[in-house]
Amino acid sequence: MPLYMDMHNLGDGVTVDAVAQAHQADLQTQGKYDVRYLRYWVNEEEGKVFCLVEAPDADTATIVHREAHGLVADEVLAVQEGS
Repeated sequence: MPLYMDMHNLGDGVTVDAVAQAHQADLQTQGKYDVRYLRYWVNEEEGKVFCLVEAPDADTATIVHREAHGLVADEVLAVQEGS
């Protein structure tokens, strides 16, 4: 399945705890869309969040975010995993 990295520019007030809650909502929603949110990274100082996701396409990954918590990514890029 294709792999995507998305980036959210959320600005001031982003916390690791809030992102963890949003990620849990993604995990609860993803199954009905054949999506797997795998990992996320948070930069509180810059107000940025990055999510790694397996999805049929970028639009479907976005649907999960929208339905789960409403925080859609500003950018979604197809990526390939390296070592």
